[in-house]
Amino acid sequence: MGSFEQLCQRRRSIRKYTAQPVEQEKIDYMLRCALMSPSAKRTCPWEFIVVRDEAKLRPLAGCRTYGSQMFNTATAAIVIALDPTLCDNTWMADGAIAAEHILLAAAEQGVGACWCHVHEREGAPELVKRLCEIPEPFEVLCVIALGYPDEERQNYDLTKLKYDKIHNETYSSNHSR
Repeated sequence: MGSFEQLCQRRRSIRKYTAQPVEQEKIDYMLRCALMSPSAKRTCPWEFIVVRDEAKLRPLAGCRTYGSQMFNTATAAIVIALDPTLCDNTWMADGAIAAEHILLAAAEQGVGACWCHVHEREGAPELVKRLCEIPEPFEVLCVIALGYPDEERQNYDLTKLKYDKIHNETYSSNHSR
């Protein structure tokens, strides 16, 4: 285990996976974590669709021109669809927070994961909605590819973080911490 900072440090986008399937218990854990994520006025506008069937999973690799090829080797995916009629323009933020809970839970479980942004991208929402039979008024925000890593990614180097992005009290060019 370790601290939350260590989890964030080692969580990286993994785009290549082995053929070993992700256990249902681990996916259930990720989904429980997502269900605990905050949402505006606790509307919980999200729906999570777990995809394991290769007939649905592999076509996801073509949902975008670039950035979706990881579905060629993923053994599972989680689609995050949201009902925008339930909240005041916060559905994307609510979905992004839930997605981050899934990504961190995956890393904690030793499962590789990568966010694929779908909303308003190159016909991707229509493809995902068709494959997963998602009805109106739901919008698809993203699909998270899952699998056991078949690539090595280095932890974030804490000395190379962009600390100049941190400001105190006001935005200033002095960037002091």
